[in-house]
Amino acid sequence: MPEQSNDYRVVVFGSGSVGKTSLVLRFVKGTFRETYTPTVEDNYRQMLNCDNSICTLQVTDTAGSHHFPAMQRLSITRGHAFLLVYSITSRQSFEDLRHIYEQIREVKENSIEGTPVVLVGNKCDELDRVVSAKAGAEVAKMWGCGFIETSAKTNCNVKEMFQKLLSLEKKQTLTINDEATDSKKKTFSRTERMKRSCVIY
Repeated sequence: MPEQSNDYRVVVFGSGSVGKTSLVLRFVKGTFRETYTPTVEDNYRQMLNCDNSICTLQVTDTAGSHHFPAMQRLSITRGHAFLLVYSITSRQSFEDLRHIYEQIREVKENSIEGTPVVLVGNKCDELDRVVSAKAGAEVAKMWGCGFIETSAKTNCNVKEMFQKLLSLEKKQTLTINDEATDSKKKTFSRTERMKRSCVIY
């Protein structure tokens, strides 16, 4: 699908199997799939309110962070904002994001301070946590970016993750089109309980 001039491009980075695709599909389609299928690169579109007019939010779901470095650099160059996703059950996936963040700083150079970035700890519904919310918040503070914990499975903080990212955009006012994102939402009996363990900073 060709890019449009009024696209606002969000790029989702992270190691394989951290739930990047699940988060994007939950946000765009309101669905969750249990099976894991490796991603090379997929693009999704959603409506966005931009300075009181309608534009398109283009979400690029990338491959695992160590694959396709040329594509990764191109995605950074074209991206306006970034979601850096790790699994709270994997210390390695947390550490892998440091390299991605440094790449964003390198490519964006002086514009990094004006580039919205949110660090995302996914799978907060899981019990075998190895990365604490405090550790995630401390790294986010050091990088000067936002931080949130999510669960694609229980739909915890998924919409809030995108709202937080868009709120960091200083050049224009961007808000999610609620009609598009809420039309296919599902409710889960455990959602409210899980929200207590999912953190927003």
